[in-house]
Parts: sequence; C-alpha cells; structure tokens
Amino acid sequence: MNRENKRKLKDKNYFKHHACSDSFTCKACGRLVVSNGAGSEHRNHCPYCLASQHLDNKPGDRSAECGGVMEAIAVWVRKNGEWAIVHRCKVCGALSSNRIAADDNPMKLMSVAMKPVALPPFPLEEIETMTELMGGSGELKR
Repeated sequence: MNRENKRKLKDKNYFKHHACSDSFTCKACGRLVVSNGAGSEHRNHCPYCLASQHLDNKPGDRSAECGGVMEAIAVWVRKNGEWAIVHRCKVCGALSSNRIAADDNPMKLMSVAMKPVALPPFPLEEIETMTELMGGSGELKR
C-alpha cells in the first residue's frame, strides 16, 4: 500500500507519534527508500537526492492534498548543532524543515549547503564596490 492511501486509513496525527517503517519509491529520483539506516523512526525524505513528498501540513498529520515533490533548497543548523533540510514543494510552494538522516548522501548535503556560495546573488567582482557603497572602506586587508 503506498503512502498516499495509507494516510486515508489512519487517524489524523497518527504518524506524529507512531513510526512509519514502510519503504517507498522516491518521486524525484525513482530509487527505493527503506527506513533502516535513517537513525530515526520517521523517514521523511530520500537519502539519495534529499527530496521529499508533500504529505503533511503539520508534522505527521498526512492532511496535505498536494502530494507534490518537495525539493531540498537549503540546510540550516539548529541550536544543538543538528542539521536540518529546508524543503519547498514544487507544486504549491509550501516550505518545511526536516532533520537530516544518518544515511543521507553527504555530498548532496554539502552541495545544497554550498549553493549560495557557488551561486551568489551578485557578481563577486563587485563586492568591494558594494562594500564601499554600504559605508565600508571596500578594501581587502592583506
């Protein structure tokens, strides 16, 4: 039984407090994802491509009607130092945050983390000029 149909059989918020150990096929990359190795009882994204599926409006409620693919767009670090992935739904644009899993692809995580550095929203050649316009000296200390 797939995850979409299972949510219709369970009470709202069932998965908030109960583990979901079912395997699923990633909607983004097509690989089989199993719950073993995640380091958590709540597998909620693909460890290979980091994509998820829009199933919840609130964690565990399985009430999202969208069902779209949620792409990993960023990572952030929680107060305790734990990393989390920010997902955005490709269909409705909803944002969510999920803990990283023990078996997540480290190169994919670093790729998502470094994206703002690799693709800055301004030309790096203009950083001195922009700093000067903001009131700084704009000079690089050597």
